[in-house]
Amino acid sequence: MTHTTLPAQRAAQLLLLRAVATYTVAGLAAGLFYREFTKANGYPEGMMGQLGLAHTHILTLGMIVLLIVLALEKVFSLSSNRLFPWFFWIYNAGVVVTTAMQIWHGMLQVQGLESSKMIAGIAGLGHMLVGAGFVLLLLSLRTAIRRAPVSQVAVAQELAR
Repeated sequence: MTHTTLPAQRAAQLLLLRAVATYTVAGLAAGLFYREFTKANGYPEGMMGQLGLAHTHILTLGMIVLLIVLALEKVFSLSSNRLFPWFFWIYNAGVVVTTAMQIWHGMLQVQGLESSKMIAGIAGLGHMLVGAGFVLLLLSLRTAIRRAPVSQVAVAQELAR
């Protein structure tokens, strides 16, 4: 484990910010798509199903979680841990796979078509990747807290109150 330089921390923060912005746009677009797709298929008030949930999943798992990680990066320099890049790419792959399958399954639901076990299996893989990403994030956070100066941990604890 090496000490992260300021340019490396800034690069990690910008990477996280770009991901947050991307998920924000994607989440809002998913909401718009849900509204228009259901309307075009005879559901003027929308339809309960997977398609309507994609919007909130993208915003929550993508935007909100990564905003929290961005704040943690600022406080603890998580990116100095060798597991951090693994977290970032595995977690994001999981979010993309999970929400893509959710959208695909939701579109089939709206059209009255039957889904397949393949979609469920791929969605399950996406969920496993998200879970693995969370484990890697927690391991990175644990390491960062253990190596942080006591004063830095005290400040973080005060912010949490």
